[in-house]
Amino acid sequence: MVVDVDLEKFFDRVNHDILIDRLQKRIDDAGVIRLVRAYLEAGIMDGGVVMERDQGTPQGGPLSPLLANVLLDEVDRELERRGHCFARYADDCNVYVRSRRAGQRVMGLLRRLYGRLKLKVNEAKSAVASAFNRKFLGYALWVAPGRQVKRKVAAKPLATFKQRVRQLTRRSGGRSMAQVVQRLRPYLLGWKAYFGLPQTPGVWLRLDEWLRHRLRAVQLKQWKRGKTLFRELRALGASHDVARQIAANSRRWWRNSGKLLGSVLTVARFDSLGLPRLA
Repeated sequence: MVVDVDLEKFFDRVNHDILIDRLQKRIDDAGVIRLVRAYLEAGIMDGGVVMERDQGTPQGGPLSPLLANVLLDEVDRELERRGHCFARYADDCNVYVRSRRAGQRVMGLLRRLYGRLKLKVNEAKSAVASAFNRKFLGYALWVAPGRQVKRKVAAKPLATFKQRVRQLTRRSGGRSMAQVVQRLRPYLLGWKAYFGLPQTPGVWLRLDEWLRHRLRAVQLKQWKRGKTLFRELRALGASHDVARQIAANSRRWWRNSGKLLGSVLTVARFDSLGLPRLA
């Protein structure tokens, strides 16, 4: 079981006085403390009007994650003192327990600990549930043969990945395939770097196949007419029969982007264009 906790509007509700008090216990430098308070209390621009702020830290600010860790450190220490297994990143925290009853006790403890910091648990996003039915930072758990627990990418990030690839490879705009790949490349490299821990090689292989299938369909859309398809495929080394068969179905972009076209627009071809492999 997992106690999956999310804090409601955490970065908007950080109490300045409590945070400064925790900092003073760690930093014996009044100048640094004054600088941090000035950072926290700097106004925000809303519709051209500067608004004062008496709580919260700037979202996206380079100092905010560090300040969040300082504020929430005492909660981590209490969980450690009680011997709990847990993982926390900013305001997202997962505590792993043996039973639902133990999870309810830990949830109650966390509500009290966060309450002392004037923070509120987001009840809609928090729950005590099976560890295999929750996700954490885009990851989920699954049971492999032999009852071995492994990591995977959760379903929602996978769907988001495909949606973003579709946006970046819209079959219009007059871009060459090399330009499409270069536009796609930073997103793929960043996504692969973040989701580098899953233990599901089959998923990566299927994503790679789907991605290349998508790009082949984009290429067919760019070539459009049967005559152009035939000419371009022949230039890439396709046999007369293969080029003729593909050109004959020139309007069926997705169905026409399968194995036959794959023998021409090969994996090596996409490698040469700089397309990163996920697997």
